[in-house]
Amino acid sequence: MHLHEITPPEFDVDLFIAYATAGNFTGNPVYKKPLCYLHPDAALCLKKAIKLAAPLGLRFKIFDAFRPQEAQEALWAHTPDPDFVADPKRGSNHTRGVAIDLTLTDSSGKELDMGTAFDAFTPLSFHAVTDIPLEAQKNRLMLLGIMTAAGWNLNKNEWWHYQLFHAESYPLLRDSELGLGMM
Repeated sequence: MHLHEITPPEFDVDLFIAYATAGNFTGNPVYKKPLCYLHPDAALCLKKAIKLAAPLGLRFKIFDAFRPQEAQEALWAHTPDPDFVADPKRGSNHTRGVAIDLTLTDSSGKELDMGTAFDAFTPLSFHAVTDIPLEAQKNRLMLLGIMTAAGWNLNKNEWWHYQLFHAESYPLLRDSELGLGMM
């Protein structure tokens, strides 16, 4: 299986791979390296989204993309909450390389207000929530519009998470098989 590395300048994005830092819900790095990969089908949809956001003066900041199965197992061991963390027995669409966690930024790289932080495991992270500031609601709708126009499907519980349609048709992938050195 070949994954496409998501790096500037080919992809005009900012990378902050949260699971390679302590700045994630586990409080510890999960990945050894802050790498960003997607299945080629998902990489193509990301390019479309970047192209749609650019005329609006917007860019993307990516928090996570491909997540090795080994990492999914570690996240589930820490927080076995099926509303926010996929059970590794079923598999995560991140582990298939067809899901991405991201937010919008302005042209200077400042994150737009989305009402909650990335990986805030609360009902306030749901797409349809209205108990957040109006500006955050507008920003979420703008992200939703750009991503769905580019071919992505949403996760109703996480404003930051998008995946390809029919994601389950892609195989689960392990770092040990791919040799990326993420784990």
